[in-house]
Amino acid sequence: MSSRSAPPAPGGALRRLVPEPLGPKVPAIIGLFWVVKIFTTAGGEAGSDFLARYGNIIGGGTVLVILAIGTVLQFVTRRYRAVSYWFFAYAIAIFGTAVADFLHLDVHLSYAATSAIWATVLAAVFIVWHRTEHTLSIHSITTTRREIFYWLTVFATFALGTALGDLTAASFGIGFLWSIVLFAVLIVLPAIAWRFFGLNSVTAFWCSYVVTRPLGASIADWMDKPVRATGIGFGAAPTLAIFTLGVALLVVYLTIRRPDVQDEPEIV
Repeated sequence: MSSRSAPPAPGGALRRLVPEPLGPKVPAIIGLFWVVKIFTTAGGEAGSDFLARYGNIIGGGTVLVILAIGTVLQFVTRRYRAVSYWFFAYAIAIFGTAVADFLHLDVHLSYAATSAIWATVLAAVFIVWHRTEHTLSIHSITTTRREIFYWLTVFATFALGTALGDLTAASFGIGFLWSIVLFAVLIVLPAIAWRFFGLNSVTAFWCSYVVTRPLGASIADWMDKPVRATGIGFGAAPTLAIFTLGVALLVVYLTIRRPDVQDEPEIV
């Protein structure tokens, strides 16, 4: 009788490295979710601008290290944990901003072109996700594959939002403050459409979610950029510190009080 063991099941090694979730891997959508989300988008904008001062090698390398740490923390966790979730979201915010800025500053694509590119990427992710899983509901993020689709969507929204914020402020010439006003109005329209006009809740969520990025980015740029660029000249480092501290305090609260933990997954 042969003493050789049976070969491992396909995907077994991957499952050991990235175990399947035991519950939902995203937070419940409460009011505080939107506050933390906007803080992370603003911090991501300021963080990318701050690290860009150190060039593509040092600054870009730091961004990749932060992203790698966030990826590991989030994917080895088998349930939603506020610390790992929001650390990864913050890392993607910085990374998505850096990629969008690279296409404009180094590849020399216009803001309109980068906005179109990332809108196409986002649409493609949504199409593949829906065709594969038959749902875009964030309440269904209970498998690794769905979580991967979710984070790809988050990345695309961050990159798109960066481009859109710069498009309205610079290319359209309305400045950062009026961009804040514009996106603040746009972010509530899906909620109004859902509440009073029957818009699908999943569609309403993702429409508002996309707008959090240009809103947060516009807030950070308004605080960071000099007056001649329609900002108030606070600087990237202080702006980054403010939003990082804000996210940290809010995540500590979420970790202790756990108001955003989904107890029962809604599989659809």
